Amino acid sequence: MSAKTEYPHLTIEPDRTIRIGQTRYKVLHLAAEHYQHGWTAEELLRQHPDLRPEEVYAALTYFYDHRDELISELKETLKEAESLRTTQPLTRDELLTRRADAGR
Repeated sequence: MSAKTEYPHLTIEPDRTIRIGQTRYKVLHLAAEHYQHGWTAEELLRQHPDLRPEEVYAALTYFYDHRDELISELKETLKEAESLRTTQPLTRDELLTRRADAGR
């Protein structure tokens, strides 16, 4: 029998983005800083003084509870970013079209 885990300091949005409370911070953002830079909870708190300790620890708890999934997502995000760097820059019209599409 497995118990359902709750993360009271995290918010799961309809698009399945997990944020820290009602802040702009995504759990994936803090997970990346922790995983890629080796930042501890204390360093994350120094870098993000607007977060409370319980929020940072909740994000790290979620990261370790879903470690493989989040690491795969981080790697995919890095691949996408790298592919964008190797392509031709977008024109102004292409950027405006993307912006309009994102607003829908």
